[in-house]
Amino acid sequence: TAFGGIDTWVHAAAVALYARFEDTTPAEFARVIEVNLLGQVHGALAALPRLRERGQGAFISISSVEARRAFPYHSAYAAAKHGVDGFLEALRVELREEGVPIAVTNVMPGSINTPLFDKARTKLGVKPQPPPPIYEPETVARVILHAARHPARDLVAGGAGAAIVGQERLSPAMFDALLVRLGFRTQRTDEPKRVTDPDNLFEPIVGFPAERGNFHALRHSAFNWLETHAPTRPIRALASRPPRLRDSPEPAYYENRAVATARSLRARLVDSATS
Repeated sequence: TAFGGIDTWVHAAAVALYARFEDTTPAEFARVIEVNLLGQVHGALAALPRLRERGQGAFISISSVEARRAFPYHSAYAAAKHGVDGFLEALRVELREEGVPIAVTNVMPGSINTPLFDKARTKLGVKPQPPPPIYEPETVARVILHAARHPARDLVAGGAGAAIVGQERLSPAMFDALLVRLGFRTQRTDEPKRVTDPDNLFEPIVGFPAERGNFHALRHSAFNWLETHAPTRPIRALASRPPRLRDSPEPAYYENRAVATARSLRARLVDSATS
């Protein structure tokens, strides 16, 4: 190409269906999986040979916080995003074992003001919306640019999305209760929309903005500024990583930790069985 080949691949294609699981047809469920999960797979099959030719690069997948925490009305969407997360984890390890310097990053946006909600198929009787707070697309764009320049494993776009992921880790049952209370009504607008209205689940539609939706949204995320701002990265690294052993590579450190943990668990099981 005019720029000498591909060194960064960003895959962002997605469709959405808003419906309870029992109101979802097998064809609708399969279509969401086909676009949102298999689309990522086909993208990787196309991009990886080019990135290998370059000898390095970045494979950036635009997933969702629903890769870590599913929301109601999103059984198909969340299943696809969980699948993307698993696919990227396996791919990342395979490339690392080969010694291929291709960074695999899972960018997980929270609620973003895009036309997805205008184009989504809905069986709610109303136009869906992302749960507030909502961020402008530039928030995700800045995270993608950071991932292209600075290899990272997982990046959440939007501080509210990071809070969702953190709450899920802390107490999934508590988050279940929160979604029962708020997760349904915060995804509904008052604007009527029929299931027969045009959507892009199976075919593209025109007449909508390509860049952003019409929701009130935040232009910046303080969380992402702190996460990606250069002076704070060493501090975050020290806070998030255990100390490395002197003259030991990082993989060996974690392998030793895993072996020690396994031995400790085995000893506890033996003690409990003999007591």
